[in-house]
Amino acid sequence: MGAERIVVDLGQCDLDHASIKRVVESLGVSVVRAHTKGDVDRYLAGGNVALVLVNRVLDIDGSDGMSIIKELVGLKTSAVMLVSNYPEYQEQAVQIGAQPGFGKSALREPQTLEVIRKALSL
Repeated sequence: MGAERIVVDLGQCDLDHASIKRVVESLGVSVVRAHTKGDVDRYLAGGNVALVLVNRVLDIDGSDGMSIIKELVGLKTSAVMLVSNYPEYQEQAVQIGAQPGFGKSALREPQTLEVIRKALSL
């Protein structure tokens, strides 16, 4: 049996993280929370990170999620996806190499699960 696959959820507030965790874990993967890029780096160093979900503006310190996406995509260690309701930011994220993401308002929509499954190759 292979190692556990992990999804890192970066920059969400408590309520949004809880909702994302519940939905993503329904796919049979573990979700861990990260507040900063440094937190993500520590998870990546441990291996088994299949996907990093990045909030457009990090809740804890207001960091720019798009800059972090660009850095993470450059590492080529896992899939990266933007969590944002704004289509223009979703488009920008894809242009810099992220997988197509989803908005928090669509979290419970069937197409959101499909987008996550595709990014995880499930």
